[in-house]
Amino acid sequence: MLYITNTLTHGKEPFVPITESFVGLYSCGPTVYDYAHIGNLRAYVFVDVLKRTLQTLGYEVRHVMNLTDVGHLADDSEKGEEKMEKGARREGKSVWEIAQYYTDAFFHDAETLHIITPDVVCKATEHISEMIQMIVQLESRGFTYTAGGNVYFDTSAFPDYGKMARLNLSPEAIQSRVEVDPNKRSPFDFVLWFTRHKYTNHAMEWDSPWGRGFPGWHIECSAMSSKYLGEHFDIHTGGIDHIPVHHTNEIAQSEAAFGHKWVNYWMHNAFLVLGENAKMGKSEGNLLTIKSLVEAGYEPMDYRFMLLGSVYRNPVVFSDNAMTTARNTRLRLREKIAMIKSSDNGPLNQAAFDRYEKSFLGYISDDLNTPMVTALLQETVDSSMSNATKIALFSRYDEVLGLDLLADEDEVPAEVIELANQRETARQAKDWARADVLRHTIKEKGYQVKDMRSGFTLSKI
Repeated sequence: MLYITNTLTHGKEPFVPITESFVGLYSCGPTVYDYAHIGNLRAYVFVDVLKRTLQTLGYEVRHVMNLTDVGHLADDSEKGEEKMEKGARREGKSVWEIAQYYTDAFFHDAETLHIITPDVVCKATEHISEMIQMIVQLESRGFTYTAGGNVYFDTSAFPDYGKMARLNLSPEAIQSRVEVDPNKRSPFDFVLWFTRHKYTNHAMEWDSPWGRGFPGWHIECSAMSSKYLGEHFDIHTGGIDHIPVHHTNEIAQSEAAFGHKWVNYWMHNAFLVLGENAKMGKSEGNLLTIKSLVEAGYEPMDYRFMLLGSVYRNPVVFSDNAMTTARNTRLRLREKIAMIKSSDNGPLNQAAFDRYEKSFLGYISDDLNTPMVTALLQETVDSSMSNATKIALFSRYDEVLGLDLLADEDEVPAEVIELANQRETARQAKDWARADVLRHTIKEKGYQVKDMRSGFTLSKI
């Protein structure tokens, strides 16, 4: 039995799908106006682990993710930032060119992190008619009003508004909600469709029953998820920052439109927070990308490995030291696994395999406990089991970890890794002559070693 923490009920509970052996899964995707930073990407590594876990446990998964490529106002106020046009102004391109470029960049980053592409990737700009249809449905059910040229959702007409986020709807709390919009009856109301806004030449507009304009942010996820997963599905994911506004508003408008419960389980990953030594990126080090990590001498898999060392619902402190530790640990594991693969396999011990597999399945079924799986991986590597048993277990673990533990392509030979480790030992002992000899030997074998603040990286020449 899989147990997951459901934000909707604020507790861990058994997962029971609507349809036996099938899971409808929706993830809030990126706004494609700039590169995704590594904090953004944590959400997609999390949902990748979730999807892999569900599949490993025998479920058929239909995974849907949106791409926000439409120009909306991010916080429903006249001071809201229109991200697509911001990107277009920054780079001197059209909003459509910006959207395509950063869509491609996002999926490139996702591929380097071994994130499985969702079964359905839906662009907001290709689903405007579905959004309009849903607003019309809300209008017919009495959940909207028009003011100042814009269509608003009336939260007072939805009694359970804010339940998941446990929002305080008192007058005192309202003062700190969002920028005051004089057209709103309540500060908690939100825009479904804009026809009046601060932009004189807004590039992305469509005809609608309320005039030419563009959708609010929240409506897109409700319209697209329901198109591909139905009006009632299993799991919706996102970052914890989505809970108080975006996901709260999604629930309100969807259940108001459909007249029943919309999503059974809500799962949210915590933030990636910067530690004091995280200074690799530009702009004060708070917008690090996969490219920045690579330029600093790390591999994307080092970052994935670091994330797997924490439970998704807990914050991860990112620092140069944390990345170095993750990289060095992963390199040592890779070296040991390469040696295991190249040695005599021996017979598979079914009893040992079953025992370790039971532990593995127990850990992933306990709210995706990847730290325990990585610990189990280390234990398996160092155990006295036959190599055939170890290799079979590595393959099983990797169904969820997604580290390509047994991959041969571009794998640094164990001999080269051992030479690099010997050289690092010589460097630590300040035996520079031996370190230089080992560097030359490594180069002769076709690899280049790069010294880091702590440790090293190897790359093919």
